[in-house]
Amino acid sequence: MALLLTIAPTQARTKAKIPDWAIEELQDEVNASEDAKKRLKAHEGLSLTSYKDVAGIWTIGYGITGLLDGTKIGPKTKITKEQAEALLEARVAEFAEGVTKAVKVPLAQHQFDALVSLSYNIGMGAFLKSTLLKKLNAKDYKGAAEQFPRWKYAGGKESLGLLRRRMQERALFLGEPYPKVP
Repeated sequence: MALLLTIAPTQARTKAKIPDWAIEELQDEVNASEDAKKRLKAHEGLSLTSYKDVAGIWTIGYGITGLLDGTKIGPKTKITKEQAEALLEARVAEFAEGVTKAVKVPLAQHQFDALVSLSYNIGMGAFLKSTLLKKLNAKDYKGAAEQFPRWKYAGGKESLGLLRRRMQERALFLGEPYPKVP
């Protein structure tokens, strides 16, 4: 795709401005990276039998909740590894599309991946209502990054595991080395 850059008038002549229509086209083409999927797998872990997560929600596969083939996930739900992989791919694509539609500013791949990871974990509804998204869409990238650690609660209780995950997502969003934490 050819990208038309326009030069902003006045004192900012050295910076190229990407037209709004081009930003929209670029964002439509962004997908979660394979690296993002590997990180999600590491964060979520894999369970082929259902379990209640720390918030008491029935979960299976790589952190999948809700319905599975139109049936609510419950205590006797089981899947295969292949099904878990397919569910992960489908859910990542769903959240990538949601992030693409919600974010109105340009993103680097690492920022997009961090937002997909966050929304995958907290849900698209929570992401859409978040201060993080509001700050990001106001072009306050640093302020948005500082919102990641706020999402450290599960079932109303602070979770050290979630805080660790958020700090990793924050680092990824900022383009910093992805911290390895136990």
